[in-house]
Amino acid sequence: MDHNTLLDLAKSALMTALLIVTPALLVGMAVGLLVSFFQTITSLQEQTLTIVPKMLAVVATLILLMPWILGTLREYTTSLFENLAAYGKAG
Repeated sequence: MDHNTLLDLAKSALMTALLIVTPALLVGMAVGLLVSFFQTITSLQEQTLTIVPKMLAVVATLILLMPWILGTLREYTTSLFENLAAYGKAG
């Protein structure tokens, strides 16, 4: 396997991982900003108030997007297995 093929495989894997995790990260960031805003307004500085809502929002996002995540992973894996012979011959 030559270096270009290996770099393409690594790029594809990283892009797929980034695509899958981005919605959960964005929701976590948005909830974190809202909680920080709420804490600033109320002067309430409780650590569990910051962690628990973010965790619940991220878990809910992952559960809601699970069909899309699994579909994306299935497409990536199918593409990987379909081109497996070509990857073996390269180089």
